[in-house]
Formats: sequence, structure tokens, C-alpha cells
Amino acid sequence: MDFYTTVFEVIDMRSFSNLWYWIGLAVLWSTASHWVLGIPYDLVMRARRMGGEVEQDMIAMLAASCRRLIHIGEVLGVWVLGGTCAVLSALVVLGFWYEVEFAQAVFLLLFPLSIVGAFSVRAARRLIRQSEGTADVYRRLARHRTLTRMIGFASIFVTAMWGMYQNLAVGPLGG
Repeated sequence: MDFYTTVFEVIDMRSFSNLWYWIGLAVLWSTASHWVLGIPYDLVMRARRMGGEVEQDMIAMLAASCRRLIHIGEVLGVWVLGGTCAVLSALVVLGFWYEVEFAQAVFLLLFPLSIVGAFSVRAARRLIRQSEGTADVYRRLARHRTLTRMIGFASIFVTAMWGMYQNLAVGPLGG
């Protein structure tokens, strides 16, 4: 038995029938909705509830995270956008034109996440430029988390529907 045969038996390349893919999808969206603009949402809730020093720490962390996102957007924004578009385009062609299931699975992970990334940069810009107080900061963070969760729910639904279609259409033996 050669190395590649062993690897492909251990790692099922039929992504939509692989339990690890679905666990990864759940962890991805759980993490994305928990970390709002680089700040854990439980810290946001604790800062809102307790105020004082915890709130000041959260605001300082948020300001640093937002400035970092804005800096990346300004310095590397064109390169990140170009690279993201190139990778997503390659995945679309491989996945949906050439019917490579692994590319479909990766596309269904990365495309919605790239939308959340774009919304994160936009939210960071708005927070830095237009925040009027802590109540406004909490409202904007809650709105961004809700948007991220909605994109995550839609992503999981579309991925589940496409995965079920692939599993029913292709069958258990891949053809």
C-alpha cells in the first residue's frame, strides 16, 4: 500500500460526507460570532454589565483591534482583496465547473467568511470615526454580531442543503 492511498483512506476527500467537515463548519461560525471585531463577546457583555475598569479595558482593546483592521485595510487592502478574489474564483471554477467536491466545500467555508471580513473592516471604520459614546459602541457591536450570526446561519443552511444534494446525487461510493 503506497503513501497516497493510505492518506486518502484516512482523510476522506468527499467533504460533505465527512463528520470533521461539519464539526469544522460549526466551530468556524461559533468562533466568528464569538469574536466580534477581535473582542470576545463575553467581555463585551461583562463590560456592559459591570462598567468601570472592565469597560475601559474593553474599549481600549476594541480601539486597538479596530485600528489594526483599518491599517490592514489601508496598507494591504488591495492585495488582500485581489488574493481573496483569486482564491475564491479558483475554488468556484474547480468546485462548480470541474465538480471537485473538496473545492466546493472550501468555497462554502471561505466565501461567507470573506463577507464577514469585509463587514468587519467597515464596522471598524465606523466605530473609530463615528462613535458617540459607550452605548453607541455596544449597539454597534451587537449589530455586527447579529449580522455575523445571520451570515453564519445562512452559510450553514446553504452548505447543509448543498452537502445533502451532493451526498444524494453522488452516492456513497463517489460515482
